Amino acid sequence: MKKKVLYLFLTMVLSLGLAACGGSDDKADEHKDHEDRQDDAAKEEDTDKNQIAGAPFQDGTYTLEEQDYDENGWRIVFSLTVDDGKISKSDFNYVNENGDLKSEDEAYQKKMKEVSGVGPKEYIPDLNEQLVEKQDPMLVDVVTGATHSSEKFINYAQQLVQASQNGNTDKIEIMNGNPLQDGEYSITEKNADARGWKYFIKMTVQGGKITAVDFDSVNTEGKLKSEDDNYQKQMSEKTGVGPQDYMPALEEALIENQNADDISVVSGATHSSHIFKIYAAQLINAAQKGETKPIEVDNLVFE
Repeated sequence: MKKKVLYLFLTMVLSLGLAACGGSDDKADEHKDHEDRQDDAAKEEDTDKNQIAGAPFQDGTYTLEEQDYDENGWRIVFSLTVDDGKISKSDFNYVNENGDLKSEDEAYQKKMKEVSGVGPKEYIPDLNEQLVEKQDPMLVDVVTGATHSSEKFINYAQQLVQASQNGNTDKIEIMNGNPLQDGEYSITEKNADARGWKYFIKMTVQGGKITAVDFDSVNTEGKLKSEDDNYQKQMSEKTGVGPQDYMPALEEALIENQNADDISVVSGATHSSHIFKIYAAQLINAAQKGETKPIEVDNLVFE
């Protein structure tokens, strides 16, 4: 049976999901392991390579809004404009009950910057500019000092991109204050990456709680990465961890935390950890609505 391995207590690096508190955001993980370096190099190369998979973006304006305010009185509003098949404008921000934008709140800016070294005046335009430049949410870098907001941005940008690929301009409503509804939820990448793998997550909710998670990658032959002993050996020799270690660790972390924000990346598997967190967050959004239809991500792949 898949993943019949001893669960290892893995050394976790700085948590990427600490919730914003008292005007402060969380600090990004600055540790660069082997997979970090591979991922950073891939991001730089991707900007110069041709896209070989992933449906084109259809022109239009796509919008997403959180329906409930967070503990600090803010909710996210996000719009994406596509012109001539390209993202021409990204407008991500937080708004309070008075209609004020977080990026214009001087008191919030001062308090957060004192704590984390960056405030909404810096990280919000940074994220928006990155998306327009890179044209792929998964290539957007987390802003140091604003990890929680960066991961929210990437999750929501990914959902807007998926809408643009379908030409669906209906507003996406994020029911962020809702409890999870019971059911089976799944998300699967449509296109294999440059190494021939596609990620997927299956999540079970019972009694309003996440009770089971299955995270893995499958190749074109239908083989699971967690069952590839050669891959396990090669990766663990280089990074100290392989899919038979980090995949169950991430699964257990989601069940334990019941949210994607508080999951720490696994040292040696940073890229896979980020992918897991983003897709798990989208599944949680689906569970908050009770939308059990399987999600297929027409992920962008570059040669």
